Amino acid sequence: MEFVLAQGKQPDEQCSTLILPALSIGNVGQLSVDLLVASLKAERAGYLDDPYVLPCVGNDAYGPFPQGVLALPLEAYNSSPNGLTLVQQRSPVVKGKTVEYAKHVADFTAASGKKHVIVLSSLDFGLWQNIDLSSGLQVFYLSSANEDGSNPECEKLGWKRLQDYNPSQRGWQYLRALAEATDAQEISSPFEDNEEEDEDYYPSLPYAALFSCLKAKGLTVTCLLCYCSEGDNIPEALHLAEAARRYARINSKEGADTAQWVIPCSWNTFYGPPPDMSLF
Repeated sequence: MEFVLAQGKQPDEQCSTLILPALSIGNVGQLSVDLLVASLKAERAGYLDDPYVLPCVGNDAYGPFPQGVLALPLEAYNSSPNGLTLVQQRSPVVKGKTVEYAKHVADFTAASGKKHVIVLSSLDFGLWQNIDLSSGLQVFYLSSANEDGSNPECEKLGWKRLQDYNPSQRGWQYLRALAEATDAQEISSPFEDNEEEDEDYYPSLPYAALFSCLKAKGLTVTCLLCYCSEGDNIPEALHLAEAARRYARINSKEGADTAQWVIPCSWNTFYGPPPDMSLF
């Protein structure tokens, strides 16, 4: 993975915390990063080039009006007042290369001197075993602070550790072995002679690969997760962005308890361009 600085930009060593999405159902992590970049008025620091991320190109995503500045698959934005770097991922990883991509992210993160990584992602609502909607949308977390994934700081914020995380489960053990191995071909898969089970779902997702590879590098990493379904996931994106704001201690304007979110201009065509009225 190569990092290319934007013209006129210099590395900002004060940005010691990295926030990035892990692609999953509903693209909630990406939408949350959109909100954070737009609301914090983060400046584009450069872009990342990785062979395992599919190419794409688009117009300026944050505006407030598109200026014709090209948006690329992996871009880094800095919010110096908050000590944050935000990476937005706009296209998927090549099939079968999720762990390799996660290793590249971990190498880049360690080399750039980041101290803490926050991964934002979503989980399939259909696989939530113990559904409790009495308190509305919930945030779940997974942290490298303790071996069981728990983190007292997250608990103080009222979040629950991901219930289905079990570091001794075969999927997580396999992922850990891949993250720590110098030659992944030497690691045999535990799924070759056995059918995958429901518990294998969680370690199979991109956030799990990022968590394992970042942790293997000795970095502090926290995954913030919410359950959702495909469709209009703006409420989940707002909820997860607010969780990231609280956890990263991003200050709101005038001491407000919640942030005043700025909707990026790219959301104007959230469901595609408007219909051609000449058809009617």
